[in-house]
Amino acid sequence: MAGIVTFKTAEAIRDAVRIVPRDRLLVETDSPFLAPIPYRGKRNEPAYVVKTAEKVAELWGATVEEVARATTENVKRLFRL
Repeated sequence: MAGIVTFKTAEAIRDAVRIVPRDRLLVETDSPFLAPIPYRGKRNEPAYVVKTAEKVAELWGATVEEVARATTENVKRLFRL
């Protein structure tokens, strides 16, 4: 999931985040494009990924730490790390 999930007009994407299995979602920056709110319109940076994770946590009813754990495990499994 990229920063677009934070955009006001991205309700369809937020709906997808709510229903996608937690063991299938990744969080990424899409740098240098699509910076999340409150950085929209600026060059996207990896440091901003936390804003995307915060939005995913809100949509999941989870903590940012839970999102970090789940998405880290998903990356490890995807890339066989």
